[in-house]
Amino acid sequence: MMTTLFNLCFAIYLLALVTAAIALFAWRKPLSWVSIGALSAGALLQTVYIGMRWVEAGRAPFSNMFESLVLFAWALAVVYLVVRARINIPALSTATCLMVLLVMAYASAFESDIKPLMPALQSNWLSVHVFTCFLGYSGFAISFLSAIGFLVIARANSKCPDETKNNIDMVTAKTISFGFLFLTVGIITGAVWANSAWGTYWSWDPKETWSLITWFVYAIFLHCRYMRGWHGRRAAWIAIFGFCCVLFTYFGVSRWLPGLHSYA
Repeated sequence: MMTTLFNLCFAIYLLALVTAAIALFAWRKPLSWVSIGALSAGALLQTVYIGMRWVEAGRAPFSNMFESLVLFAWALAVVYLVVRARINIPALSTATCLMVLLVMAYASAFESDIKPLMPALQSNWLSVHVFTCFLGYSGFAISFLSAIGFLVIARANSKCPDETKNNIDMVTAKTISFGFLFLTVGIITGAVWANSAWGTYWSWDPKETWSLITWFVYAIFLHCRYMRGWHGRRAAWIAIFGFCCVLFTYFGVSRWLPGLHSYA
């Protein structure tokens, strides 16, 4: 049942991507609404999927690479839908649908069996810590896509309306502010959890270290944006570099710098 639901979510996200891409290149507004409807339906079904897995496992389903990727895809869809409710950027819609689909496809490459948690992970802090971190990651992912979009538009079409550039630039800043808030909460709750599990708030584990590096990169972005007035290309490049740090924290550390936080 859960495998069928996962595959159905994937198919609906694929529909969202195809309709968003057609709407982008054919300028057909009704299809953009079909895409948003499909993305919303996919997120809703994925919520059901996560809930069913939670019930069957008897714990928050965030403990391994498969489960974390499913959570990441869900958070991406939900956060983008919130952004879309305030501002419509067709290219960003298509890019987000593509990223959601790629994350789901990557998740399918990992074992999906439900296994017991190791003793250190058997804590209510698991759901709070991981959930907030991935909300932060999703905000950073959308800022990455909007930053790339800004650079492409700025380079390829200097006559693009200033309103469009300003909207994309604003999305980058707002989603980074959102992501920074939740990453901060994630780091704090992780420190509290680490103290209860291992007797120390901070052990300079590779995942902790790179989370802190990522936090500082986005802190620099926010400082440059709101204190020094950085906009446009300079801000976009910091956003892109910041998401590269996110990717290394999420995937690279687990592969090349294994520690207490490595996903199976």
